[in-house]
Amino acid sequence: MTIFQVTTQQQQDDYSVITTLVNNEISVGESIIVGSMATAAFNGTFTVYALPQYLFVGVDGVTGIPYFDTQQPIANQVMYYNVQAVDINRVEVQAGTITYTQTATWITAGNIEDWLGIGTATAADTTFLTQCASAANMFCYRRRQEAGYFDSLTTSPSGDVTLGTIMYGGALYRQRGSIDSFASFDGMSQGTPVALSGMVKQLLGIDRPAVA
Repeated sequence: MTIFQVTTQQQQDDYSVITTLVNNEISVGESIIVGSMATAAFNGTFTVYALPQYLFVGVDGVTGIPYFDTQQPIANQVMYYNVQAVDINRVEVQAGTITYTQTATWITAGNIEDWLGIGTATAADTTFLTQCASAANMFCYRRRQEAGYFDSLTTSPSGDVTLGTIMYGGALYRQRGSIDSFASFDGMSQGTPVALSGMVKQLLGIDRPAVA
């Protein structure tokens, strides 16, 4: 969970646009919670409509599409649909936050356990498998997001992505007890892996960006 401080607010034509103090990693289509705003109309749980880089000036009366003044760039803006009876000009605010939580749940500890072929995992193993599943879910979700994909946090987009996430979680489990990389056999020298395997990249679809 990440909390961003809000510095400006604007309401126009049933869209809210607020600005965060620092750069944020919020993505279009994600859910955010806006709270503690001086104007209560901005508060609530919303889906991010856009991350505009310019001043919002209204909605086109024919197409209904928001449009912007490209002569007035503004950084760190977050825009969401919010039906309100009154418009509010863009003003600075001294209070307000955006809470942004990402928790991917594509795979479980049981998926990794099955892939590893562990028949009777101990309690300690189960705890660590759960940690590996959580880490793999978030890591793979972020990597796909960075590559240009927009995925559901709760449901894997496809079977190949699921398998790639399980394989990555299994690799994390197999590093248990190693100092800084994958576990190796005593007395045997081997190179240090510094990146994801090609197969995991293929399954996750991150060997190349989803968008140009």
